Amino acid sequence: MPDNSDCIDVNVALGPRSYHISVVSDRFDQFAETLESWLNHNPAFRNTVAEGNKSALIITDENLATLHASKVEKSLKTRGWKWETAVIEPGEKSKSLAVISDLYDRLVAMKADRQTIVIAVGGGVIGDAAGFVAATYVRGLPFVQVPTSLLAHVDSSVGGKVGVNHPQAKNLIGAFYQPLGVFIDTSTLETLPDRDYRSGLAEVVKYGVILDARFFQYLEQNIDGLNQRSAEVLRKVIARSCELKAEVVEQDEHERTGLRAILNYGHTFAHAFEALCGYGELMHGEAVSIGMIYASYLAEKLNLISHQETERQVHLLQALGLPTLLPEGTQLSNDDIIDRMKLDKKTVGGQLRFVLPTCLGRVEVFKEIPEAQVREVLDELKRSVSSDDFQI
Repeated sequence: MPDNSDCIDVNVALGPRSYHISVVSDRFDQFAETLESWLNHNPAFRNTVAEGNKSALIITDENLATLHASKVEKSLKTRGWKWETAVIEPGEKSKSLAVISDLYDRLVAMKADRQTIVIAVGGGVIGDAAGFVAATYVRGLPFVQVPTSLLAHVDSSVGGKVGVNHPQAKNLIGAFYQPLGVFIDTSTLETLPDRDYRSGLAEVVKYGVILDARFFQYLEQNIDGLNQRSAEVLRKVIARSCELKAEVVEQDEHERTGLRAILNYGHTFAHAFEALCGYGELMHGEAVSIGMIYASYLAEKLNLISHQETERQVHLLQALGLPTLLPEGTQLSNDDIIDRMKLDKKTVGGQLRFVLPTCLGRVEVFKEIPEAQVREVLDELKRSVSSDDFQI
């Protein structure tokens, strides 16, 4: 586990694209100083501060402009930076080429050059959109992530995926573009709605299952701290989650070896549930929480893990206020679920593939899972929905 200090630094080792993730609490006043430190230690930008080329475009949304972006602005002001702030609408509709074009116009108007920093202050949508702007304007501007949701802290801000949506598909247009650095302040979670916060916790639990059994145990031992949003516990949990994702990204930065597929534990079921329930009915993390249990039970069916290992996941997720079964009354047919799963990006030649645990702390990708066994899982867990306890 990361150390107990008030600032935990995580290194993402990607050669010339390496960067640091700074995990702090109530330290927005240090943002500009941290940014300058990253610039000074980066060979491509080390003269930026010395030559006085301190300009930035902050990209945020209407919900966060006053709440968090203003703190970034205040810090920049104390260090003599010049900046402009572009405020876009919250939600997926802002991940469009029309919105991106407007942001290009802002950069043109402010005479941005390759020393101008793009600063994303927000959740995953802001990070994706701002990162895409940075990756494509004059073929690349330095880019800093200031994620404000737990899901963005531990997932979307790490790994370099940026992009926008196409009318026919989500995230169809994009790039791999690593940031200059990621500044995570846990104080942003104090104002995060409860459901959004708990949705992010599902991805945290996922890291323990797929990569680190000791981390999973730490989560079990710190349920109260997580539920109370303890700054000390959150710093450790966020930093370790980032470390674990970084380890995977370092080995498969551009998704060419297949290793990054392990990050999709629970997602084959989850994406089907999200789509069929109607996007918004289940939050992504809620669907992932349910999907992990369905995947774990499938692993039991294949004699990969014990029922006790599934139960530990159930108990932890439930203790964190997350669902582990589809809501009672959900009417989803097995045929519809299977058909939707066949659209998953891990499916090859119509054959279902799943990321499944072989023990807590390790998962593998399994090909050609018999459809009949998947149907058994769906049927048996469907019968469990109406019971008070998770009993199989």
